[in-house]
Amino acid sequence: MTLILDAGALIALERGDRDMWIRIKAAHEDGAPPRTHAGVLGQVWRGHPTQARLAKALAGIAIAPLDESLGRAAGKLLAQTRTSDVIDAAVIAMSSDGDEIATSDPGDLVALAAASGRFVELIRI
Repeated sequence: MTLILDAGALIALERGDRDMWIRIKAAHEDGAPPRTHAGVLGQVWRGHPTQARLAKALAGIAIAPLDESLGRAAGKLLAQTRTSDVIDAAVIAMSSDGDEIATSDPGDLVALAAASGRFVELIRI
């Protein structure tokens, strides 16, 4: 099981959300560092000094590239669900059965996860 983070999860880390920091620590203790992709990072990163907490968290998060392979997989999910959020679709596309996805807005993720055929747990933060 891997913890996958969407933009809401990164924002929670930046705000100092205790529950989110505990989840990050637990993922590391389980030997499976949390993951996200570069598109999610682009949604939240602004490079301000006020993002020091987020920068600290990012040091322990595996960030996958939003490359051609992930982009194609996300595009297929968007076609299946008739939705348009590439970033959310790529979060689902990078997941595997049993993964947990931390999100503040499970909206489209529910349909995308169902279309993918993956059994993931969406954790609302």
